[in-house]
Parts: sequence; structure tokens; C-alpha cells
Amino acid sequence: MKDLNQIAELAFQVWDTQRLPSELSVHMEALSLVEAYEVQTKVLNRRIAGGEKVAGYKVGCTSSAIRQQFGLTEPICGRLMEPWIYADGIELDWNAYVQCAVEPEFVFHIQQDVPHDVVDERDLLDVIGWVAPGIEVHHFKFWFGAPTSQELILSNGIHAALIVGKSRRSPESIAFHTQRVDVLRGDRLAASGFGVDIMGGPLKSLRWLIRHLAERGEHLRAGQLVIPGSPVELIAVRPQDRITVSMTQFENVTACFQDR
Repeated sequence: MKDLNQIAELAFQVWDTQRLPSELSVHMEALSLVEAYEVQTKVLNRRIAGGEKVAGYKVGCTSSAIRQQFGLTEPICGRLMEPWIYADGIELDWNAYVQCAVEPEFVFHIQQDVPHDVVDERDLLDVIGWVAPGIEVHHFKFWFGAPTSQELILSNGIHAALIVGKSRRSPESIAFHTQRVDVLRGDRLAASGFGVDIMGGPLKSLRWLIRHLAERGEHLRAGQLVIPGSPVELIAVRPQDRITVSMTQFENVTACFQDR
């Protein structure tokens, strides 16, 4: 199967039902990355038609830990969607996610339109209004065999939700490279890394996103959110888990996953 409309319909069914129709299959390696992004757009347009809204962008597969976990080498771009953005302390239904997993994230609030390339770090900082800690939630399942960049793209980065912390700081006040990022499951440390592990720093990830969007005739807009990727691997979530993300310069952000 390589009809992009049919693949998009299949990918939408997977998103909508969390099931893969057994009679259909797609060889992901047969898709180009450009085609995978076309499918992503088709699926998201279906979701937007159903009432969702684009809230911003995510960059995925940005650290060596994630790339080793997936067996992939290149970053990908997806969209953040409302109403799947939540406040700190949210209780979520663990059963709503397929193989639920989380990542820690910096959350950038974009304060101005970015219609052109931004190279200088000072200009990148000017793009960001505030930074908060976040928790990204995933459906950590690849439906079409071994992980591929193509499936990661058309699945919107296996993104399911984002929790945004209350603690917010100006980007100029943050030591991004040396920022320690911990993920705790309950009171136990599950993973730890540093901001520099995200493509050499979260601002480099933001620069990659701006260039990627420009190549597709898109750009960041004021009011959107961006998550630049995680410095650590995805962490599996079990029923009744309390997940906390701790960063050096921020108050913690927490989410609880109830087995309803």
C-alpha cells in the first residue's frame, strides 16, 4: 500500500481506535520522509475537522538516549494538539494510553511570529516568552513493525498529551546546557540527564524546528508552545504511578495515572 490517502485513513483509525485493522499493512520503509509528513498533515487535518486545534510543535528523537531506544538517527517534527494539554497535577486515565510512557520536556512559549530563519542565540532567546517544565505523554507503540522515522512522523511523534508546569522563567535566566533533568516514578529516580543532551542544547533543537518549518512553508506563531525534545529515554508508566519531572531551576511538575 502506498496510496497516501489510504495510509492516512489507516493512521487516523489507529489514532482514533488504538487498533490496527489486521487486514491492512504498510511497509513504512517504502515511504519517503516527505510522504510521511504528508500523511501526518492529512491525519491532523482529520483531527482538526473533528474539533482539535494546533497548539504548537514538538521535536522528537533529539537525544542519543532516545535514538538508541528507537534505533533511529534523525529528529522529527510533530504538532501539539488541544485539548490534550493539561495543567500541573492532573490525574489522567492510564487506560487511555497504549503502552503509556513519558518524557521530561522544556516547554517554550513563543512570543512572536518567526517567519524567517533565526541563527543567533540572542535572537532565539528573544523568540521565547517563557520556559516551563513539562511532561510529555506517549502511546509508546509502533504498529507497523520495528520503529521507523516514517511511522514516528506519521503518528505525530507518538505524542498523546502534554502537562505544563506552573513554574515559569525567562529564557535568559536558564542555564540550558547544565540544567539537570530528573524523572521520578513515585519517589524513585527513573532517569536523569542534562539539557545539553538535547541536540547539544534545547535552543539548537528550536533552531532545527524553525528551519524545518521554513522548508515546508510554515513558521512558528506567537502564542504557540514548543517542546524541543527529551534528554532521556521514554519511561514506561504503570497504573497508579505518580510521575514527577524535576529540573534544577524550576519547581517540579507532576502527573498521576489512575487505573480507572
